[in-house]
Amino acid sequence: MHQNEEFSVKIGIFSFTYKETAKRNNKNRMAETLEMKPILSVTKDVIRLCLIEKVLPAIRTRWAYICMTETVFTQQDNARPHIDPHDSEFLEAASKDGFNIRLCFQPLNSPDMNVLDLGCFRAIQSLQHQQAPTTIDELIDAVEKSFNKLATESLNYVFLTLQECMIETMKVYRGNNYKLPCMGKDQLKRNGNLPSQLHCDPEAFEKILLHLQQ
Repeated sequence: MHQNEEFSVKIGIFSFTYKETAKRNNKNRMAETLEMKPILSVTKDVIRLCLIEKVLPAIRTRWAYICMTETVFTQQDNARPHIDPHDSEFLEAASKDGFNIRLCFQPLNSPDMNVLDLGCFRAIQSLQHQQAPTTIDELIDAVEKSFNKLATESLNYVFLTLQECMIETMKVYRGNNYKLPCMGKDQLKRNGNLPSQLHCDPEAFEKILLHLQQ
């Protein structure tokens, strides 16, 4: 069965780099050539600028096709340079054009709750490793091509795995000493039974609520 794809789940991938004019000739390029350089110190100001100038415009461009009235949550991990969810500059930019875009942090010490760490980065990296870049420009190009090449189906699988992790975490009272059950996503997809979201057992949900209230 063929379906129209309304949203590829991809917002964008952005490098922390800048261009600098080369001061001297070498065997690879002439002086005055613009060279791509990595930003060696990623500060809060750098993160804020990337969010406002790159991430937010990408979200507005892609999300507008779905529903502008919904709240869009942008999740960060807990790295120190990441900005506060209530950062005034971000909030002002995030509310433009009728959008409601919010920042949030992933749960502390929970890489399984970050969909990027959980599977997206690994999937992109497996494609990027098929190439052999020798310069920063070639590396950026290889990563961007891998990101664009990554199938929506693979991303759907990762988001389902994220939901599995959430459910299993609740079963062991918010711990990480669990083993993910084999869902058999490929088989479910072939049979047309792959769910778009998973449902948590009500009894397990009630148990974790009681545990958190103690």
